[in-house]
Amino acid sequence: MIVSAALIYLLAVRFYQYWRLRHFKGPTSTGISWLWHSRAVISGDSHRYYGEATEKYGPIARVAPNHLITSSPELWAHINAVRSPYTRAEWYYHAARFEAGKDNVFTECDNIKHDARRKKMAAGYAGKENPELEPSIDSHVKELVDLFRKYASPTASTGTSRPMNLAKVMQYFTLDVISHVGLGQAFGDLKADQDINNYLKASEEGLMIANLSFGLGIGWLRTLPIIGPAISPSEKDATGFGRMMAEARKSIQQRLLKSTEERSDMLSSFIRHGISGDDLFQEVFEQILAGSDTTAASLRIILLFVMSHPRVYTKLQAEIDGAVKAGIAPASPEIISDSDARRLPYMCAVIREAMRIYPPVTNLFSRVVPKGGDAVTVDGQEYFLPGGTMIGYSSWGMHRLNKALYGEDAEIFRPERWFVDERVPEEKDRLARMYKVNDMIFGYGRWMCVGRVVALIEIHKAVFELIRNFDIAITNPYQPWTVFNVMGLLVINDMWVDITERS
Repeated sequence: MIVSAALIYLLAVRFYQYWRLRHFKGPTSTGISWLWHSRAVISGDSHRYYGEATEKYGPIARVAPNHLITSSPELWAHINAVRSPYTRAEWYYHAARFEAGKDNVFTECDNIKHDARRKKMAAGYAGKENPELEPSIDSHVKELVDLFRKYASPTASTGTSRPMNLAKVMQYFTLDVISHVGLGQAFGDLKADQDINNYLKASEEGLMIANLSFGLGIGWLRTLPIIGPAISPSEKDATGFGRMMAEARKSIQQRLLKSTEERSDMLSSFIRHGISGDDLFQEVFEQILAGSDTTAASLRIILLFVMSHPRVYTKLQAEIDGAVKAGIAPASPEIISDSDARRLPYMCAVIREAMRIYPPVTNLFSRVVPKGGDAVTVDGQEYFLPGGTMIGYSSWGMHRLNKALYGEDAEIFRPERWFVDERVPEEKDRLARMYKVNDMIFGYGRWMCVGRVVALIEIHKAVFELIRNFDIAITNPYQPWTVFNVMGLLVINDMWVDITERS
């Protein structure tokens, strides 16, 4: 009797969900089942699934009984506006928690609490209270160049080079940067040329488990009294997130022994603005994980597309060489300033184009439609989004497949698309829209990525200095890397490259 009643209730709920979103098209079965979405997540290729869905079914597509996705920049901007009544979906964000019941600025779903936490952290991430931010990054860019030189052949015709796993080295770089500017002391992976604390291994293991749990829809088990602690990461674990959390807590405790006035870094800024206790740990751990993974993915993507397009490589290197000759950049081994790097139009176009065609962050970023619903207009067509419906973001649909904005060759890597005749009003307006949409790779409005400033400084400096000093080529063009999407982050491995030092 109880089982029958429960079954009838579940069928009624599912029919209700199906019926209220019946006007939105999507892949077969998404109106009545989560199976399509589970397959997309577990495949490690969910960004392609979402992109194909919006390309086939329109700018708003259904991917599950109570979940829509959109590729519309205008709708996504509306949803994420600073004073938007939409909220983050606990279904998605709580699955991204490191510890059940404990939030950071990324997983907090209460808008008021999120805004208050973000306000406390803004100065630290923006570098306003860290005058050593750029010099700190410079020191690790120099170490990155030194490590490349260790693997490089002196010339193309003499000497021998060893293939280098660019995927690992880029993560060493971004981990060292974020630990230095965040905790005041770098982990030292670049100098050691290894994952000293096994952070990379632990992070990958933890993310894979979280992704499988999310895909199967069993993340809620972590909230149960007995089962939850048994299956959740513990700082006593020898591997995975637990090991990573223990190492991070140790670093924080060591840093807290010093005065916030002794070194003004992100951690000091967080403390001065009132973040303390376990909240401080949650924010720093999130910073280490997300701040390194996303920036490392960006650098790998940019360099892969540059290396695989000789025309672009030659043009970019010529611009960089010209900047050195013109005195825009200091002589090596000194590092170009961030402001001067942003003066190089082709390099900036290359960076934007690479992150457009392969967005480094492909999270769903699920939001909940406010109670009462929302009437919206997308591409001239009116839609009503029922209250309580979840709606997320199709990164490939908005960026890589957006022919309406980027042209019929939107799937082609072509940095020149960012140069238009600005004397023509229509072209100038289109370029402004392209910039606005491209910037949404880092989020928008209330939920703009707090680490954007640091990430872009790292990216511009690293690309400039590596292309200035080396000729880099993919070792295995037929399989340049392996990529697996976990919770919207890209786990990239086996990206082997051959390096030749330039004179």
